[in-house]
Amino acid sequence: MISAAEEDINLPFTPDSVKYWQYISDRVMGGVSDGQLALEQDGKMFFARLTGNVSTKNNGGFIQLRSRISLANSEKDGKKIKGVRLNVRGNGETYYIFIRTNETQSPSDYYSASFETNSYWQMIDLPFNKFERTWSNNSILDAKNIRSFGIVAYGRDFISDVSVSTIIFYY
Repeated sequence: MISAAEEDINLPFTPDSVKYWQYISDRVMGGVSDGQLALEQDGKMFFARLTGNVSTKNNGGFIQLRSRISLANSEKDGKKIKGVRLNVRGNGETYYIFIRTNETQSPSDYYSASFETNSYWQMIDLPFNKFERTWSNNSILDAKNIRSFGIVAYGRDFISDVSVSTIIFYY
């Protein structure tokens, strides 16, 4: 499990940290999507790269990299985390962040927000007030309740190629 202390909310991908991440596809529920997670390097920067073929056949449609994350002790000087910032690049497709919390008990109940990629590294801010919960529109995402974080290629037939070097939870 990845934990962030009050002074440590920057979660870079490194040879040590990548072991906390796992590749998951819709094959766990009978889908046929196929992909892989690799740790790669660009100069001195390491990054996770999620590649594959997302297929909606057999009620499927996702590949993802996911980790358990705890931000339970993340409040700093009375401030709460407002969102997540990613350093990403990709193949021009839309990708998603799926966050599960202590309140989301079903695999199909999560908070999500989308982001666009291009071939250049870019920082993308996703404020928590932009995340939507699949089972409840009036539920606000609170960082202290987060239990897993996923970067997901989802929902349509396409080729995934998305890279993430850093995940930063910001105040």
